[in-house]
Amino acid sequence: MNPDYTPQILTLPPLSPGELAFAAVQLDHPHIYDQCRGLIGAGASLTWVYDPEPARVAAFLKVFPQARVARSLDEVLADPAIALVTAAAVPCDRGPLGCRVLRAGKDYLTDKPPFTSLDQLAEARKAVAETSRRYMVFYGDRLGVECAVHATRLIEQGALGRVLQVIGLGPHRSKLHTRPAWFFERARYGGILCDLGSHQCEKFLHFSGSTDAEVLSSAVANFDHPQYPELEDYGEATLLGSSGVTGHHRVDWFTPAGQSSWGDGRTFVLGTRATIELRSFCDVAQSPQGELLFLVDHEGEHRIPCAGRVGLPFYGQFVRDCLHRTETAMTQAHAFKAAELCLRTQASARRLVRR
Repeated sequence: MNPDYTPQILTLPPLSPGELAFAAVQLDHPHIYDQCRGLIGAGASLTWVYDPEPARVAAFLKVFPQARVARSLDEVLADPAIALVTAAAVPCDRGPLGCRVLRAGKDYLTDKPPFTSLDQLAEARKAVAETSRRYMVFYGDRLGVECAVHATRLIEQGALGRVLQVIGLGPHRSKLHTRPAWFFERARYGGILCDLGSHQCEKFLHFSGSTDAEVLSSAVANFDHPQYPELEDYGEATLLGSSGVTGHHRVDWFTPAGQSSWGDGRTFVLGTRATIELRSFCDVAQSPQGELLFLVDHEGEHRIPCAGRVGLPFYGQFVRDCLHRTETAMTQAHAFKAAELCLRTQASARRLVRR
């Protein structure tokens, strides 16, 4: 195998204790736990936690006992020592919360989707321009997956030649009995292409090298959940990137009960010299671990395990971006363009009806 294909862990020097203090607020989605673990692992110091629901705060403190409980969001935002606020609010609340954080002089990190409307995105762009603070989004299907990090390196090294197409598959297990009320309210979760599709739009822009994209077609449906009329359980979209690369993605809530993981997420990248397949979360009928990259080139077929061999550089880069006002983890333009693209696919989606 070409030695350039071998995964290598990216290491960064640790931050000094207390060099970057952050707060966790609005604990509506469990993604907040991964966001905090990532920031702490990168050397940031968790100082405050706030949520209006005491039960959520109590559960959070069992995992992160070092956090002080704030009496209000205002108390967090008034602390001059806090440089960053991370949150996992109800999707429709993420945009307004982020703008409030930025205008308080803090950077902001949210889970996806960062907005549920184009108006919210426009207001966030305005807030960034006014404050010069970061409004960053953790698009976990790429930033939190080692095989996706390695795929980036291979593409940058030219292993695929010129990228021609990106295909993303994002099935999820629904677990409806565990979902909060907002999960079933279209205006609050934003629609399936806004929510789950945000990962796919971000991956498409990244792997295709595009700075923008045209929505060629998109569709959504509620195929199998008539008891929840506002739920969309299926979505698809076809894109044409500014780089000339085409893309297609499908997202759904139909992961079968027998699946070893919550979803068999896959990404396919076609190049002029080679192809890549990412099996991010499992290897069906083989292993529940996932984190596999399959590369086929003129030399042969290569199966590359990536778990524990690549690392996840996003958080280490991001905390340094907050300190040094750089853009190494992700540019602000890219984070917002991915959000815009998923909102546009949602807004233009045709509604499919089962016959």
